[in-house]
Amino acid sequence: MTRNRIFLVSLILTFLTQLCLAQEITVAAAADLQSAMQDVAARFEKETGKTVKIIYGSSGNFFQQIQNGAPFDMYFSANLDYPKKLEAAGLTLAGSYYQYARGKIVVWVPQESKINLDQGLKALLDPGVKKVAIANPLHAPYGQAAVAAMKKEGIYDKAKEKFVLGENISQTASFIMSGSADIGIVALSLALSPNMKDKGRYAEILSDEYPPIEQACVVLSSSKNKELAQQFLSFVKTAAVANLLRQYGFDVNTSSTK
Repeated sequence: MTRNRIFLVSLILTFLTQLCLAQEITVAAAADLQSAMQDVAARFEKETGKTVKIIYGSSGNFFQQIQNGAPFDMYFSANLDYPKKLEAAGLTLAGSYYQYARGKIVVWVPQESKINLDQGLKALLDPGVKKVAIANPLHAPYGQAAVAAMKKEGIYDKAKEKFVLGENISQTASFIMSGSADIGIVALSLALSPNMKDKGRYAEILSDEYPPIEQACVVLSSSKNKELAQQFLSFVKTAAVANLLRQYGFDVNTSSTK
């Protein structure tokens, strides 16, 4: 009798564990989505009762982790190349590739800073600037955009000696906010986030100064819960989510939304 009860309890626990897992997906998301994606996930969870667990970081680092078998269900990248490469390698669910937004970069300083941002990127050369924070261009799309903009403006060679490199764009922003850097180039979506919008000033960098920061997501073929991942993908494609992303400074192609 005791053995039967133990078996039954074990069976029930296994079922409940599987049921809980079926109600949750894990998403690897580019750091520029930190505030926007929290809002998107909260709305989805309210509508469906399902959980979206989000891990933020560098798109390039996530790309490497996924290639090595990291247990994510979905991947939101700040660079089209990474999800396209995963798709080509057969690591994504067929037809799940979706270009959800285009990011923008800004020059940002703390509210108390005396640096004049009217001069745009040239503010990086202000005599009072000792440290300039940018995301690491080796694996962070926003870092690559920052470098491209500085080179186009002709200030890269003078500014590069002052660089403090963030592992991702979120860490880059934290360097400026904490005083580890005097100024930096961050995502507009972070500058508009609740955590930063009242703590600093920014100047938007013209979009023709750097290659477009086209962003895309995919459902991974290794996902243990593809049905829920596809449900979340469909939600991301809605006009309501597009409007929310615009509030955080992203450009969204209206024709791609439902």
